[in-house]
Amino acid sequence: MSKRRSQHWFGGQDKDAFIHRSWMKNNGLPDDAFDGRPVIGICNTFSEFTPCNAHFRGLVEHIKAGVLEAGGLPLEFPVFSCGESNLRPTAMLFRNLASMDVEEAIRGNPMDGVVLMAGCDKTTPSLVMGAASCDLPSIVISGGPMLNGRFEGRAIGSGTDVWKFSEDVRAGLMTNQQFGNAESAMSRSPGHCMTMGTASTMASMVEALGLALPGNAAYPAVDAHRARLARLTGRRIVEMVKQDLRLSAILTKAAFANAIRVNGAIGGSTNAVVHLLAVAGRIGTELSLDDWDRYGRDIPTILDLMPSGRFLMEDFCYAGGLPAVMKEISHLLDLDALTVTGQSVGENIAGAVNYNPQVIRPIDKALTEQGGIAVLRGNLAPDGAIIKPSAASPELMVHRGRAVVFEDIEHYKAIIDDPDLDIDEASIMVLKNCGPRGYPGMAEVGNMALPQKLLKQGVRDMVRISDARMSGTAFGTVVLHVAPEAAAGGPLALVRTGDIIELDVPARRLNLDVSEAELAARRTQWVAPKPAMEGGYQSLYVERVLQADKGADLDFLVGCRGHAIPRDSH
Repeated sequence: MSKRRSQHWFGGQDKDAFIHRSWMKNNGLPDDAFDGRPVIGICNTFSEFTPCNAHFRGLVEHIKAGVLEAGGLPLEFPVFSCGESNLRPTAMLFRNLASMDVEEAIRGNPMDGVVLMAGCDKTTPSLVMGAASCDLPSIVISGGPMLNGRFEGRAIGSGTDVWKFSEDVRAGLMTNQQFGNAESAMSRSPGHCMTMGTASTMASMVEALGLALPGNAAYPAVDAHRARLARLTGRRIVEMVKQDLRLSAILTKAAFANAIRVNGAIGGSTNAVVHLLAVAGRIGTELSLDDWDRYGRDIPTILDLMPSGRFLMEDFCYAGGLPAVMKEISHLLDLDALTVTGQSVGENIAGAVNYNPQVIRPIDKALTEQGGIAVLRGNLAPDGAIIKPSAASPELMVHRGRAVVFEDIEHYKAIIDDPDLDIDEASIMVLKNCGPRGYPGMAEVGNMALPQKLLKQGVRDMVRISDARMSGTAFGTVVLHVAPEAAAGGPLALVRTGDIIELDVPARRLNLDVSEAELAARRTQWVAPKPAMEGGYQSLYVERVLQADKGADLDFLVGCRGHAIPRDSH
């Protein structure tokens, strides 16, 4: 057996090994802790500012127990916690920063394998991106969803029902008192969103990619199964180190194709697009925006879960979880793809059972026959834009309308409820300067709330187009991630109120009905917006961020730099 990576720190009898071991012993570690057993780093995104991950102090103890039971040495370390609910201007701005923290912490410390503790939306991709750039044996354990919300005798879903309640209040259909009562009824336990928002989607994606043990996606945070899964994860990473089973062996093109198909089957978040593109870029697997359409175009959405459907993650768990979904679409998957279990996808799901066909529907009773993510192109989005058909209104999937333009989010907020705003339900709402550079960080503002005057008329959906993202918990006929973005001088920057836009999702087309000559004339008048902040990380981000179709990573972070041990510190 070759020398373990950690032994380059702890092995031998020279001065450097003395220093490394001696300082570690101040925590009570005995001599035999450094005898060559696998040292397992536990990458913990606990933070009380990240409510989704605030229970990780307890969960990590189960991981440590599993590592110890398998003969490893568990050592916990903290990294930047990218919390979605509180972090401003948007958590996506800091996803890449968090990934840098993860990458350098893994490479710079004496560990042989890593457990990645993820939960809230951006914590999952940031951890996997950072780990992929190091390519050590790595495994993900998600924190799990909250219990179902309960309000006025019915189940409510985090995020999804917030958007509905907010619009009902603005339409005069819900009182402020009811709105406040719902606020206290929605988040009933530790854990992340219990809808198929980005957190649940990314927990599903790591399971579909083969980076987590079967069952990872759906067990609630407070279910004893989550603690047992954490213990088994701790045991498994020790075996992965012994087998030298690295991320590069798992994150293949077949794995990404499987994940894209699973995303369609579960009605997963549009945010998965930028995150999986970024992960693929880090590990060196070729993946493009067109692959999302190629692999996901004809995938039926069979999971009847908010925001696309009716149920919530707790129901999904009891129905059989992600293994049952993957079993239902097994004929569409590459069953030979390797996973962290050491077995194939096919072996992992062989015994899966669907206990509730109302929640996990048979394919012949799919929620949406063609789910997945649709990739749109045209003169308004030369490098692509996306829409989630399962969350959109069928009657708006082919639509031609007059643009009502908002130059930025402040402009939108200032005029959206102006009773004199020239807008009707056939209009197309266009929001600019909310992409990677423009916001900065590509905020989740793409699902713009409709004008109050139209809500009062009973209108509940309109076509909306932007270079922003939207929450995975959101719904509506919303075109997102338009590339190039407006702040980079993309055609979106040139749209004016009154222009006619054509959306044709079946034909995958998004066109601005303005002549090339007119657009060229407008371009001569266009002035790039001034960055929101000068200096610091935000300036670095704006200068080096890639566009949405490339995963919105920083250009200098793309690629796998490995885990080679740098020069000694003494």
